[in-house]
Amino acid sequence: MTDTAEVKASHMETHSALPPEETERLTIEIIAALKTVFDPEIPADIYELGLIYKVDIKDDRSVDVVMTLTTPNCPAAGELPTMVENAVASVPGVGVVSVNIVWEPSWSPERMSDEARLVLNMW
Repeated sequence: MTDTAEVKASHMETHSALPPEETERLTIEIIAALKTVFDPEIPADIYELGLIYKVDIKDDRSVDVVMTLTTPNCPAAGELPTMVENAVASVPGVGVVSVNIVWEPSWSPERMSDEARLVLNMW
């Protein structure tokens, strides 16, 4: 089982062996950890840039992160996944962390939060 929400009968239902309070704590702390990772060429964190597509907290506390990069030619492609893995692994209670880079859907500026747009002056 994982903490991924499943849609059933028009409502969201989460199935996890972890207590809801622990899942919420892990989620908040993982997001905070992701917000400490910056693309070396862009002064905004990868979470606000919209590079994180999915974070899956499993019952054994392992965490799968699905992310992308701004372009396939991103100079930070070699280091960003390791930075993400280390940041998420630093959260107390997290087990093994797996980071997977995907290219579909491709990243676009529309994925950025208002916070990132403000930092990058992209209004």
